[in-house]
Amino acid sequence: MPLLNFNEIIDLIAMTVFVGYIFSDMIPVRRDNYDPLVHYKSRFDFEGLKFAIMATAPAIIFHELAHKFVAISFGFNAIFYAFYRQTFTLILGGLAILSKLTGFGLMLFVPGYVGISGYGTHLEYAFAALAGPMVNLILWLGSWLLLKKKLYNKKYYILLLLTSRINMFLFIFNMLPIPGFDGFNFFRHLIASFT
Repeated sequence: MPLLNFNEIIDLIAMTVFVGYIFSDMIPVRRDNYDPLVHYKSRFDFEGLKFAIMATAPAIIFHELAHKFVAISFGFNAIFYAFYRQTFTLILGGLAILSKLTGFGLMLFVPGYVGISGYGTHLEYAFAALAGPMVNLILWLGSWLLLKKKLYNKKYYILLLLTSRINMFLFIFNMLPIPGFDGFNFFRHLIASFT
């Protein structure tokens, strides 16, 4: 049995492009040959999309795959879904696009999620919930350390800085003990395992 089925691969690609599109004009792109006339004449900024994908996609993809693979390691059934597979997350995705198009600036959306089912202990469910935020913590601290120690090529500075900030935000945000968040599921199952 493959680790990812065909629908999951399609969903990962769709989620990656969606997230890249949402952030494509919010993330500064280093351009060697920038010509404002060419830039503003074109309606689609492929370089901006590519850079936004490089800055955002690893944080989200590795987060979701960590949930999936840790859940599978405990014997659970775990399937990745892109935002358009569930009504609520589809509505949030639509609002994110509307926010981007209108320049509103504030957006809250869920680009993807992993559905986990099966029989297991509360501790196993807690670890499956914690896996995604832990990936963000590792990416945050790893990129922060590279920046602090200046162990990078200068052309990757912005990418490392964005990686650090995006993963810091995702770690803190996902660990909030609010229903529907990873932190809530982690703490709920952790507490239940000791009661």
